[in-house]
Amino acid sequence: MIVLLPPSETKRPGGNGPALSLDTMSSPALNLTRAELVGELVGLAADPSAARQALGLSATQDVEIERNAALRTAPTLPAVHRYTGVLYDALDVESLSGAAVSRAQARLAVVSALFGLIRAGDQIPAYRLSAGSKLPGRPTLAARWKPALEAVLARVAEQELIVDLRSGSYAALGKVPGAVTVDVVAQDPDGRRVTVSHFNKAHKGRLARALVSTRSDPGDAAAVAAVARRAGMRVERRGDHLTVVVPT
Repeated sequence: MIVLLPPSETKRPGGNGPALSLDTMSSPALNLTRAELVGELVGLAADPSAARQALGLSATQDVEIERNAALRTAPTLPAVHRYTGVLYDALDVESLSGAAVSRAQARLAVVSALFGLIRAGDQIPAYRLSAGSKLPGRPTLAARWKPALEAVLARVAEQELIVDLRSGSYAALGKVPGAVTVDVVAQDPDGRRVTVSHFNKAHKGRLARALVSTRSDPGDAAAVAAVARRAGMRVERRGDHLTVVVPT
């Protein structure tokens, strides 16, 4: 089983790993697009005004542009430790112990706008590039990633069940055939339901944690739902789609 996560806008700074090496990353079939995007971001950083416009930044966020300028030389961290924010706080990989640490390394993956599919242990620098970013004079990131990324994801899906926890913009970078998909809804005491936005990430983080904490290896949506229920989550299943129901 592979649990497919979205990245986060926020990244942990610094690191103690070596400089970025695409040749040591998983999914080498994606290295051509990775190298192109790294080069474009480094070049764009030389023009802060253009970089702000392309990346959706304000002048107070120029540190993000500085990170992009240093992509080739900055220290790295494993991807699962680089990303921060609501989902990753709920996942809380730092508190895992024993076999759960090994399962997290094996089961967690991220689809990044800069690197495509990466595994938990892939060493990456801090960077700024979102799925909706528009690099000057270039096609959308979805158009650039889809051909290679969908081929890689299809090969993974042939071997492993994929639980896709990505948000819409990152799911658009590459579809996954046969994946278990998940949404989160809030239900009030009268039974009315609304889609959860911000806290959607926290509940998906909880689910990801449950899926790396369990010793079982779910092979279908029903088994994933069973793991979530054992972790205290209320889950409904319709085919390969799961709905996590939380109180308002």
